[in-house]
Amino acid sequence: MSPSPERREELLATAAEVFAAQGYNATTVRKIADAAGMLAGSLYYHFDSKESMLDEILSTFLDELWARYDAVLAARLDPRETIEALVTESFREIDRHRAAVAIYQKESKHLQTQPRFGYLADSQVKFEKAWLGTLERGVAAEVFRADLDIRLTYRFVRDTVWVAASWYRPGGQHSPEEIARQYLSMVLEGIALRE
Repeated sequence: MSPSPERREELLATAAEVFAAQGYNATTVRKIADAAGMLAGSLYYHFDSKESMLDEILSTFLDELWARYDAVLAARLDPRETIEALVTESFREIDRHRAAVAIYQKESKHLQTQPRFGYLADSQVKFEKAWLGTLERGVAAEVFRADLDIRLTYRFVRDTVWVAASWYRPGGQHSPEEIARQYLSMVLEGIALRE
């Protein structure tokens, strides 16, 4: 009898939390099994290695993120609406995959050098193209300021959004959409009162 999909998801969620907290290299199969309340050998009934678990965690997160980003980009919204939608979808993904986002931030630079995780580098290129392209469209349409360095602006917005995975907790005081609205207000309108 094969393991149930629900049990696999539970184990992946547990593994993601352990990887996020301790780092991939410091995490052993035994630590994941202990956190899941099972023997290390039993974990091999579900997965052939910790690398397989990490691969499934990251690829699931990125597949879902790109399905949502691609839908936003295909909608051909104006540049400001596109940025707003990308930021909102990013916070929704942090809500759904907080541990995976934290792992991605901490580990992707190292992992993308390994053949199994080459898709991380591809995703990074696609990510940069989507955000930079939107910012460039906004400058050309005179929706965004032309005096700002586009690449620096991209890095600021990207890092401001994704670092939220380090403190965000699902089910907290604010929904992902509320947090996105606050972030967008600060990014697009600033924090100083207008005179």
